[in-house]
Amino acid sequence: MKKLIITDLELKGKKVLVRVDFNVPMKEGVITNDNRIVQALPTIKYVVDNGGKAILFSHLGRVKTEEDKAKNSLAPVAKRLEELLGKKVVFVPVTRGKELEDAINNMQNGDVVMFENTRFEDINGKKESGNDPELGKYWASLGDVFVNDAFGTAHRAHASNSGISANIKQTAAGFLMKKEVEFIGGAVDNPKHPFVAILGGSKVSDKIGVIENLLVKADKVLIGGGMAYTFYKAQGLEIGKSICEDDKVELAKELLKKANGKIVLPVDNVVAKEFNNDSPSMVVPANAIPADYMGLDCGPATIELFKKELKGAKTVVWNGPVGVFEMPNFAKGTKAVCELLANLEGAITIIGGGDSASAAISMGYESKFTHISTGGGASLEYLEGKVLPGVAAITDK
Repeated sequence: MKKLIITDLELKGKKVLVRVDFNVPMKEGVITNDNRIVQALPTIKYVVDNGGKAILFSHLGRVKTEEDKAKNSLAPVAKRLEELLGKKVVFVPVTRGKELEDAINNMQNGDVVMFENTRFEDINGKKESGNDPELGKYWASLGDVFVNDAFGTAHRAHASNSGISANIKQTAAGFLMKKEVEFIGGAVDNPKHPFVAILGGSKVSDKIGVIENLLVKADKVLIGGGMAYTFYKAQGLEIGKSICEDDKVELAKELLKKANGKIVLPVDNVVAKEFNNDSPSMVVPANAIPADYMGLDCGPATIELFKKELKGAKTVVWNGPVGVFEMPNFAKGTKAVCELLANLEGAITIIGGGDSASAAISMGYESKFTHISTGGGASLEYLEGKVLPGVAAITDK
């Protein structure tokens, strides 16, 4: 990595600002998945073990109203972090001011302070997400060095990443940021071949740039999920009531033409009359979807085809489920893709965040992949080959 990383910094006695990604799923104030907290532990522990004063901050959810503030406090996250870290975490329920400054000034080497949700600054105008210069300057003034470990927000120029970096002498990548950049960046820029990409999800429009970039880099692009039906329609196939972006059909035609055989579409589908887990279903070939049915998963012949295309692959990137995995009866395709990749020998396997990461983790395959990204949108933009502001703002070596 051509950027400064945390191990390049002298941390002893320093006030170390650490942008973490603690945007964890919550239900009624209870964390339902602490993976993002766990992933940040190596960076936090490194600061503590090397005598730094760790000042942690993150966003959580979208905050536009006082009601949003009430349900998006980071207090439960600080409590969970304290349990995982096995060390006192001082939580400061504000984003600026004397209470925060006093807490930081009272820190001893190895202490951990965490302040409130950075998005609370968006209540009176988008100061955090709008990269307000004054806010970035203020947060930078609280520390001596800045460690950015939040890949999940690296595709956004916010006050808590780009804003601080512009006002502090040194910004370094934390261990998670380093890992994300090396795995996802490496897969796109310097993959071991054969390189196979699997793209799912409902919309072609979400993945246009990714498909175009991967058609240049990858040997095969396997497409599943709802967006497959837009490609079907581009081929003149009957798709029934399946999801389709009609305004992207011509684009899908162009992509198929440009792909020159690289794009592989499902050859069969699990279809049902209603978007409901309990709706009776059947498996039909790609060219035989009844007019009153909708496609909700890929079928067994598609899984066999994908297995064949993946044989011998050395790099595989997967982004997006290949069916409605939230419904158990239509999660078989996504689970099968998990199993195929989990048992693929000699390959670097990367999940590009978002729903495919949630699916793999919920189905118990977390340890079977080389890397599961913590950033959905950031991963997608990186796969497109875009420069991420949060990564660009890290100091060059």
